[in-house]
Amino acid sequence: MVSTGRGRGEWGRTAALMAPLAFLALFFFYPLGEILRLSLAPDGRLDLAPLAVLVQEPYYARVLWFTTWQAAVSTLLTLALGLPAAYVFARYTFPGKTVLRALSTIPFVMPTVVVAAAFSALLGPNGEVNRWLMQILHLSQPPLQMQQTIWMILLAHVFYNATIVLRMVGGFWANLDPRLEQAAAVLGASRWRAFREITLPLLLPSLIAAALLIFLFCFTSFGVILILGGPRFATLEVEIYRQAVNLFRLPVAAALALVQMGLTLAIMAIYTRMQARATVALNFKPQQATQRPITSWRGFAVVGLGISLLFWLLLAPLAALVVRSLSTPDGLSLAYYQALFINQRQSILFVPPLEAMRNSLLFALLALALALILGLLSAYLLARPRARASAWLDPLFMLPLGTSAVTLGLGFLVALDAPPLNLRASPLLTPLAHTLVALPFVIRSLLPVLRGLNPHLREAAAVQGAAPGRVWREVDLPILAPALIVGAVFAFTVSLGEFGATVLIARPQMPTLPLAIYRFLGQPGALNYGQALAASSLLMLVCAVGFILLERVRYQEIGEF
Repeated sequence: MVSTGRGRGEWGRTAALMAPLAFLALFFFYPLGEILRLSLAPDGRLDLAPLAVLVQEPYYARVLWFTTWQAAVSTLLTLALGLPAAYVFARYTFPGKTVLRALSTIPFVMPTVVVAAAFSALLGPNGEVNRWLMQILHLSQPPLQMQQTIWMILLAHVFYNATIVLRMVGGFWANLDPRLEQAAAVLGASRWRAFREITLPLLLPSLIAAALLIFLFCFTSFGVILILGGPRFATLEVEIYRQAVNLFRLPVAAALALVQMGLTLAIMAIYTRMQARATVALNFKPQQATQRPITSWRGFAVVGLGISLLFWLLLAPLAALVVRSLSTPDGLSLAYYQALFINQRQSILFVPPLEAMRNSLLFALLALALALILGLLSAYLLARPRARASAWLDPLFMLPLGTSAVTLGLGFLVALDAPPLNLRASPLLTPLAHTLVALPFVIRSLLPVLRGLNPHLREAAAVQGAAPGRVWREVDLPILAPALIVGAVFAFTVSLGEFGATVLIARPQMPTLPLAIYRFLGQPGALNYGQALAASSLLMLVCAVGFILLERVRYQEIGEF
């Protein structure tokens, strides 16, 4: 009887660990498979004509080339501009650091429509920078013409991804023992030589992992290219959307999706391998052991430079967005915010804009709950010491991170519209899509903690007679709690800002806040534009509060983000 009970318990744990795989199979691979089946084999026969089109037409080679080189340049710029700020956060303590670090993470979870509005408010023809230059230089025309240029795309990618450098490289940097550099200095090595020969080799795995992740995000960029780039620029992501939605050429869109998925899987496989190398046993030291206050003019100069770069790269567009949301023809006021509470006649929304905020919060809470449960199970599955399958399961779980949200939305519409999964008209479709997008962030927050957890702690508790449930509750949970909170905040904010899939699957009666912002931006008139900026500012505020709370409970840079 005891053996039977143990067998049932083991079977139950195995079934629980398999739940994330079942979720991916049902809501990720099945929708994508249905798109490919209907596009490449509508009659049950494989048709390679769409792939031949990609090879025969030079246009698609140019699309692939532009996708690759803009991602590479964006990655190099992000690393070059993000490393100074990462060093400042890793090695110094200063007033306002927690708030500034939390604010620096907000761009990573902002929807693309908000980014477009922010950069337009900062660098557009009538943006704050051009208005300031025209006033100072007494010009009649804006001197900066950056609208729909490659420079706007590159700056937006740096804006989005600089926080990856701050969290991944900066977090790993903060855990490095500074006494290694101090010992090199005592032996006569210069600061540059100590960095080049000691610190840089130790940082290299985290640098490569961060670079691969940034490259992946830029390679699969959609909204930034579509909104800020204009019709002259097209990545694989934008071309998939254009072929499927605008031209209704599903076979060609599916062929492009095949190319993108293959390249994404290869990049994610390399990323997870490098990230595993970057994972070290957790060293629970107080921050005073690796960070120091500012005590010299050199320290003030370094911190000042890092903060200045961070402000102009990340915070200036957000500041311009807030200023513009308060600027009305009658001066500074809250008129645009007050308009969010009213459902205007002939409005493009079926509900007041504030209702869209409520829908976003509800969907985000549902996605948070699902992502935490599935992410925790996935992390335990990947962290098992003898799990040989983790080498291929890890990139598999990360695959939704590099997949087009538009493709996911189309897959949901195609696959989930017939029994027994007739969810096309269900409001649950939106939080399910958001869960797919948020799940990789939860996994990357939990996995380093589980891999660094000392197994002797569990063994000691089991020897004392503690049941498995009690072992998890009293040993694992207290150590996992900070990482769980980190994953929850990421899941919540990612869901709040998700746009690509939501624009296709959200019910008209239940729009989300990013969808409302997009619709307002697409309509003429100062009121619509002002409401878009006001709604964007509110979304920023929610994200800021979340990440400020995160920084107060986060311990020593736990997690990969």
